[in-house]
Amino acid sequence: MMQAKVSPFDSLNAAQRRAATHGTVVEGKGVESGPLLILAGAGTGKTATLAHRAAHLVLNGVDPGRILMLTFTRRAAQEMIRRAQTVVAEILTERGKPGDRSVQSRLLWSGTFHSVGNRILRLYARHLRIDPSFSVLDRADAADLMDVIRHEQGLSAKERRFPRKDLCLAIYSYRINTRLSLKQTLEEQFPWVKEWEADLAKLYREYVARKQKNNVLDLDDLLLYWHAMMQNAALAQSLAKHFDHVLVDEYQDTSTLQGEIVHALKPDGRGVTVVGDDAQAIYSFRAAAVENILGFADRYRPRAEMVVLAQNYRSTQQVLDAANALMAEGSRQHRKTLLGSRQSPQKPVYVTVEDEAAQAEYIVGKILATREIGGSLRRHAILFRSSHHSAVLELELARRNVPFVKYGGLKFLEAAHVKDLLSVLRFADNPRNAVAGFRVLKLIAGIGPALAKQALEHLESAGHSVTSLAQFQAPAPAQPEWRKFCQLLEKLADPATPWPGQIGLARDWYKPQMERIHDAAWTRMGDLEQLERLSVQHPTRERFLTELTLDPPVVSSDQAGTPSKDEDYVILSTIHSAKGQEWDVVYVLHVADGTFPSEFSTGKPELVEEERRLLYVAMTRARNELHLCAPLRYAVTQQARNGDAHVYGGKSRFMTDKVMQCFERTTYASRAGVLNVAAEEGASVDVASQLKEMW
Repeated sequence: MMQAKVSPFDSLNAAQRRAATHGTVVEGKGVESGPLLILAGAGTGKTATLAHRAAHLVLNGVDPGRILMLTFTRRAAQEMIRRAQTVVAEILTERGKPGDRSVQSRLLWSGTFHSVGNRILRLYARHLRIDPSFSVLDRADAADLMDVIRHEQGLSAKERRFPRKDLCLAIYSYRINTRLSLKQTLEEQFPWVKEWEADLAKLYREYVARKQKNNVLDLDDLLLYWHAMMQNAALAQSLAKHFDHVLVDEYQDTSTLQGEIVHALKPDGRGVTVVGDDAQAIYSFRAAAVENILGFADRYRPRAEMVVLAQNYRSTQQVLDAANALMAEGSRQHRKTLLGSRQSPQKPVYVTVEDEAAQAEYIVGKILATREIGGSLRRHAILFRSSHHSAVLELELARRNVPFVKYGGLKFLEAAHVKDLLSVLRFADNPRNAVAGFRVLKLIAGIGPALAKQALEHLESAGHSVTSLAQFQAPAPAQPEWRKFCQLLEKLADPATPWPGQIGLARDWYKPQMERIHDAAWTRMGDLEQLERLSVQHPTRERFLTELTLDPPVVSSDQAGTPSKDEDYVILSTIHSAKGQEWDVVYVLHVADGTFPSEFSTGKPELVEEERRLLYVAMTRARNELHLCAPLRYAVTQQARNGDAHVYGGKSRFMTDKVMQCFERTTYASRAGVLNVAAEEGASVDVASQLKEMW
């Protein structure tokens, strides 16, 4: 008997298939569909569902080039394309047709909001009255530009403390993405700097003017200009007519600005599919608006259709029962109950420990016990609310020789030597980019901040012609290096110089500067060689610089210590960084009031609910085992080294009786607190009589 062929769509469950095939297939017109919200709970296969949705559209006549797919990382976009390509190829083979590989090359409009916005702005630059050769500032360069203006306006010399550059940029970004006024932004999110509203407004006006003068956009501008463009009916219609379908991943993480962009693309909702989970909306500090997903269905008339994915393929039912109980007590949300396919005799564990040291001892002991019976260290993850919460644990792991990797730290583009080399390329690409120019000119021996500023003013007076820099009178000791730099810049700025090899030219010039300025030059050179290898994946210098800014790699030699010879290690991560990941065994630190919810979030009900969702995200990372650790006391900070002042930790308000019923409760006493004293036989003292005789 012949076995029936299995279609890729047969792997989907009923809800996934309903979401993937939403709409009506119209002969010769593709797929017509109204707005769709795919409410995808944790571990329910949202990526597979969205990829099959894209494949369904292509297989039924929708041109891949007319599908706009918006994600939050380039990796997510690439994974979605790869899966869609695989499904299409398998279906066509099943139909007796050659596997069409063009989907991968024709899904041209797939990427992050910022990368797609960058492309759109360059295409519509003339209509937006901007120069299409603009440069994109990363966060560090934007903060540096903010700081320059901050000093120029005398804000750094105020008698009372004025916000530093990073906070100034954070306020600016939050105001842009939430669409709130500056006054509202300060009152709701940054109340401690309300007194500086007028000065901040003046700072931001000059910041905007300086960016326009330098022909640079920051990351927020990529969305802000796109949003402004969509408010013009003619331009909005011009862009929208290029797309039949708009697919948005992780919709719960979109900001108000991004939500309005999506709505403006398709005001009637035709062809719009968004995927997300309001229970995993944990990025309000980045201006993400949970209201986007909560109010999506009601935004349209008739209401958008909603498909709930509740079949969880990650965790045991016992872990899911605890997570379901936690969310059941939350306020406004899309209600759902996750169902698992695996049972376990082991409930999640709620362990009460004496203090942070006992918490660390409990976790490390459990991990080592698992290792002794053949378990891998990488099966374990230890999650925490804030990065500093793992300090005591890290010491215990080191003391007991347990290797670990902690997510976070300096990113590749933040390493000084990488920023130096990229600034050379950015300055050549856009001579009006004063931030890059100022950094590069200061690399030359004998050129300090004052001379660098004079050289940039000279360049501006000459219409930003790079050949004019050779006429600038550098000091005599700096002349040889100045000439070499001017020759390099002219060559890089020459359109006839091919893009392949430009990083090599810049690196050859920069090497002696790096050896003079930075230590460990040999190690740092490896990063620059890696940068050159990355460059060959991009057709032009502009694309390379922009993509690297929008989606940077995360490894850098700047933070590298002694290389680990262990191929196995425990994962340490903040919960925000762990979203989207999963491990066999998960430990969550400090499940106590003040941490869950954070003491900084207890003033507003909506922030308390986000803290509930944060704990939910942590719990749903576990496949098999979940341990919530609750210390009873915490050492008071700012006391003598040997001080023992402490406060008692309150039980988390989220761990109600109903939630606790889903946990096995246990306590752990530190071995350090157990005294093993054996009394001598026959020795005794009548202490009671002695006490009476005292009076």
